[in-house]
Amino acid sequence: MTNVSRENAPLSYAIIGSGALGGLYGGMLANVGSDVHFLINSGIDQIRRDGWTVESVLGDFHISGDLLNLHTDASSIPPCDVTIVAIKTTQNHLLPQLLSGSTSKDGVVLCLQNGLHSELDSVAVVGPDRVLGGCCFLCSNKIGPGHIRHIDYGRIVMGEFTDASLPPAGITARLQRITDDLRAAGIDANATGDLWMARWRKLMWNIPFNGLSVALNASTKELIDNESSFAIAESIMREVYDVAAAVGRKLPADAIELTLDHTRHMVPYDSSMRLDFLAGREMELRAIFEAPLTAAKRAGVVMSRVEMLHRQLAFLQSRADH
Repeated sequence: MTNVSRENAPLSYAIIGSGALGGLYGGMLANVGSDVHFLINSGIDQIRRDGWTVESVLGDFHISGDLLNLHTDASSIPPCDVTIVAIKTTQNHLLPQLLSGSTSKDGVVLCLQNGLHSELDSVAVVGPDRVLGGCCFLCSNKIGPGHIRHIDYGRIVMGEFTDASLPPAGITARLQRITDDLRAAGIDANATGDLWMARWRKLMWNIPFNGLSVALNASTKELIDNESSFAIAESIMREVYDVAAAVGRKLPADAIELTLDHTRHMVPYDSSMRLDFLAGREMELRAIFEAPLTAAKRAGVVMSRVEMLHRQLAFLQSRADH
């Protein structure tokens, strides 16, 4: 298994996707002096002039532009110990180019993306032994270039990538080291020995609340506060819970209740899928809906509510595309 660096040397990071998620976590790492390289899609001159600003429930901070490592081309990023992939899965076809510089000397990839099997596109580039995955429970928005507003939560549950048919990888030394490094930056990072379990638990939130927020044109607060939409969300969560058990990842008995309770107390928030839809961007239907539906079919389990919601979203996407 690839080492992330010399045992006692500071870890270096590349941030591929410097938006609401990568911009927050990358900014927190840079704020404590970590060697962080940001890939910037647009607004690099403004960031160099105005710096990096994070408004956060954990505490606001600002980093001067002359202290930032900014790149407009992934090939200019030097080899890094950890490359954090924080782009939407709809952009994963770009990963062969986006990972070319930062992973050129055996650095590992930490895939912080939604959905199921989202790590596979990174695996195709660098190999399975150099990929970790993480599920983020985060309410954050990108306000402008180098300007992030973090309004709630921020937890990452991260683990080693393995084939779903194999036993869980457990908590390896490199996973623990990266987790500890993130925690030292103030990030609520948590290592798990079973990444697939974490993925299914996150899908229990992502499928109903991302999907229904678009189909019903509602915020998470509206969905959780309304009796009808609450009942729909709960029934969808039950389907996801049952499929997770069918594929060998039985979640805790109180997982549905806890997920609903967390959403009930969440700061009013527009889901990432709703923001993408309203902005005319492609929604992450493949990772969040199609992959779990395929897994359910292989396990012989029917997800009728999830399938219906997916078809509604596919219709809305096709209409938006035209």
